Amino acid sequence: MPLATLLCLVVAISDGDTLTARCGPPGAYRQVKVRVAAIDAPESRQAFGQKSRQNLAQLCFKQRAILQPVDEDSYGRTVANVRCGGTDVATAQVRAGLAWVYTPYAGAHPHLAPLQRQARSSSTGLWAQRRPLAPWDYRHRHHPR
Repeated sequence: MPLATLLCLVVAISDGDTLTARCGPPGAYRQVKVRVAAIDAPESRQAFGQKSRQNLAQLCFKQRAILQPVDEDSYGRTVANVRCGGTDVATAQVRAGLAWVYTPYAGAHPHLAPLQRQARSSSTGLWAQRRPLAPWDYRHRHHPR
């Protein structure tokens, strides 16, 4: 069951797919750590990690955001569709070549795969690398559980 849409203010950017938002009425707001649904951005120490974070900051930092929560991840973050200033964040990050489509969650976002193919074929962002490493492979390599 989808949770209610939240109107929030983005107060922090962790990386290219995670932000912190303040949601709710003034005086009664709560901070929510949000993972953008359907994408996986490069980790901060990976190539394009900082660029991806900067792009998300340009889109969202100190902006009003509309969150549509869809799930909670293993870290307790709210996984949500995020729009900042009318822009769908997942779409913007994939189009800019600054995030991968995260296939397990991308079913509800069929428009993302063609955008990723386009970014890849035009060597945009992280696709300019000869052998870009997917963030899930990077995490597995550097932080095996």
